[in-house]
Amino acid sequence: MRIGVLTAGGDCPGLNAVIRSVVHRAVAGHDDEVIGFEDGFKGLLDGRFRPLDLDAVSGILARGGTILGSARLERARLREAAENCEELARSYGIDALIPIGGEGTLTAARMLADAGMPVVGVPKTIDNDISATDRTFGFDTAVGVATEAIDRLKTTAESHQRVMVVEVMGRHAGWIALESGMAGGAHGICLPERSFDVADLVKMVEERFARGKKFAVICVAEGAHPAAGSMDYQKGEIDQYGHERFAGIGNRLAAELENRLGKEARPVILGHVQRGGTPTAYDRVLATRFGWHAVEAAHRGDFGMMMALRGTEVTLVPLAEAVIELKRVPADRMDEADSVF
Repeated sequence: MRIGVLTAGGDCPGLNAVIRSVVHRAVAGHDDEVIGFEDGFKGLLDGRFRPLDLDAVSGILARGGTILGSARLERARLREAAENCEELARSYGIDALIPIGGEGTLTAARMLADAGMPVVGVPKTIDNDISATDRTFGFDTAVGVATEAIDRLKTTAESHQRVMVVEVMGRHAGWIALESGMAGGAHGICLPERSFDVADLVKMVEERFARGKKFAVICVAEGAHPAAGSMDYQKGEIDQYGHERFAGIGNRLAAELENRLGKEARPVILGHVQRGGTPTAYDRVLATRFGWHAVEAAHRGDFGMMMALRGTEVTLVPLAEAVIELKRVPADRMDEADSVF
């Protein structure tokens, strides 16, 4: 069998572990040939690929990013790929394609599968917002990075009697903010799933200072938004890939708190720091398992499917199921977080 693999969308700790696992299982386990398309679906359309053997993936398990590169693709070009998918498969001589990516990548994978491409998807997103799987690799690493940042910021915030607003990733789902905020003991958590009232945050900080606690740390997801009328905040524009550009809630909230409290408030935007660097042991193991099972699924002919973690078991779910809706933080998890404070 000849297997093609690609990584698309935003990079994520654990991508290289999946690539390595696919190559090891395919080459050593099945005597397959593996090729890697460069820069995601762009490489598939533009004919940019390279062979992947055991030497090519040696030493990449702990590396962040992706050795194949990644890029977003305009929707018109995705439709072009779907319309020509059978010809593409024939031209590369591939019997299966394993795309690794998040919601957008899996939507593209479904388009290709529906058009006849033999596809087995692997879910990837640090936001942990794919509903068909309990967990995605990269999320554990991102939560660890954000938690460490909150831990570190507490000491400097206390030293200077400041309010720190830590903005973490989470466009439409606040899992990173929820878990890192809880793990780091943040004094407030703001999520996209529920609007926040700035007055409540002001009251919380004032009560802390009244009790002799001279600092506060608030963890806010990038997609969090204030309740209507509670503060001025404009939504961002839609980019060429159909994604909303967020207007910087961390900066805006810090300025608003400083103005209302009369105390120094500083924003800290973690941004792409959460994406880079060495994946945690958990993410390496999950990524490796996903890669192994993706190759096995390809050999069984289980196409149009995606890897998913259900409990502790790796299983298959239809790609169509993976992109129906985002997995967002439910009310009971938000209530748990509220009770901590």
